[in-house]
Amino acid sequence: MALVVAMALHAGVITVTVDGTQYQTITGFGAACCDGAMCPFGNDTQPVKLLYGPTSKIGLNIMRMEISPNFIGDIVVPEWNNWDSPYDWKGSLPSAKIVKQRGGIVFGTPWSPPGEYKTNGSAQGGNSDSQGKIRAELRTDCYEKFFPWLNTFLDYMKKNGVNVDAVSIQNEPDWWVDYSGCLYTPQQQLNLVKNYAHMLDRETHKGVRLISAEPLGFDPKYSDPLMKDEVARDQIDIIAGHLYGHPPLGNMKSASVLASKYGKEVWMTEHSVTDNIDHLPNWHEQLIFAEELNECMLAGCTAYIYWYMRAHWAFVGTGESKYNPGNTKNTLLPRAYVMSHFSKHVTGSTRLGTTASVKTGTNSAFETSAYIKGDSLIVMAIDTTKYAHDLKIILPYKVKSGVHLLSTANDALLQESTIEISEPVEEVTVPLPARSLNTYIFMIDQTDAIRNPKPAAQVASKTYYDLSGRRLDMPRGICIERSSDGSSRKVYIEN
Repeated sequence: MALVVAMALHAGVITVTVDGTQYQTITGFGAACCDGAMCPFGNDTQPVKLLYGPTSKIGLNIMRMEISPNFIGDIVVPEWNNWDSPYDWKGSLPSAKIVKQRGGIVFGTPWSPPGEYKTNGSAQGGNSDSQGKIRAELRTDCYEKFFPWLNTFLDYMKKNGVNVDAVSIQNEPDWWVDYSGCLYTPQQQLNLVKNYAHMLDRETHKGVRLISAEPLGFDPKYSDPLMKDEVARDQIDIIAGHLYGHPPLGNMKSASVLASKYGKEVWMTEHSVTDNIDHLPNWHEQLIFAEELNECMLAGCTAYIYWYMRAHWAFVGTGESKYNPGNTKNTLLPRAYVMSHFSKHVTGSTRLGTTASVKTGTNSAFETSAYIKGDSLIVMAIDTTKYAHDLKIILPYKVKSGVHLLSTANDALLQESTIEISEPVEEVTVPLPARSLNTYIFMIDQTDAIRNPKPAAQVASKTYYDLSGRRLDMPRGICIERSSDGSSRKVYIEN
């Protein structure tokens, strides 16, 4: 009887075709160094120790921290005024040091510049009775002070052993709040960047990058003007935003069009799919999170940074009794293992084009994406239905071996099995269990190359990339050849 039931729940075959078209290269995945009311961890470094680095179970490599206003004045929470409190730049230092030691990226975001620079004289966002509903903006006569203030943050962090990799202009410039905040219109942001961003001290802080303001719903009205203005475009390295109220394949996909045209990265810097819920997320909610990660990649995203690092709906448990069992403090939660499918394997890869025999899109029953990384082809597949399928994968190159990483429920968060391949093939059929998140990793057969030696003039007329997607000026050996019509193929070029 059990066999009959199992067969009845098998819904047939889904076909995914992976082509050789290459899109964005993925910088990585991360979270914000905070829990509670945006409070950093201080000396409690267990969350980052669990989550960060290539040898960790999760493999995060990007950490977001707040650039707090650093001033003495009236702020919403009085204890935040104290320079010696954990709420300030020093509160994230211990965690930032570990992330950097493990090869990660640290960037800072201001919720507000110092209150003395603002129209309401406070770091508070202005949308409160105590502030009289005053619109809190950066005063125009203080635009010239903004980037020197960011430099003091960079100086402080460097002096204390952390070379910050990037700084943002503003958290949610379009969201009027009663906590720490500052409003900018798209034109105000453009004026600030175009006329004053040259004051960011890139000489002292080699390699530091400037991130655009991070609008609430990744509104392209904030990033497009920066990309269309040549002066501003030269100053901005990364466009960023959040996903509240707008799924990835909407605003973010639109914003990435100009960004990718001009070679800028696209970072999703804050969101939580099930923020502040009154229960531990169920498995379906975890799969919805996996779909969001996947859709961000399809939208052109190069980095995904979750909201709180530690929360009962995040990556590390808080220990709060009302959310136990399953929320032990400083232990990995199911959502962290979902993230690991992407952070451990997609980081550093280049996305490839895919088509599927079933409908895909925002929160579809089935979603997929594919990537190339070194000699590996990676295919992600998410099935939210109660039916198991066979997944037929048609690949652009022959593969000789494979591994299946599977997450199916909270008690089976990560299972690994070998994909049996007897000889190099371009088509593989693998299991796709019901309600599952799957990562299929195939090893490319290096003998599967079109031996196609070309004279120098002909070689120069095309563009060539290594198997990780890096452009090659002097192609030789096995590489990817891309033609002007956008088609790609694997070739072998003799020395």
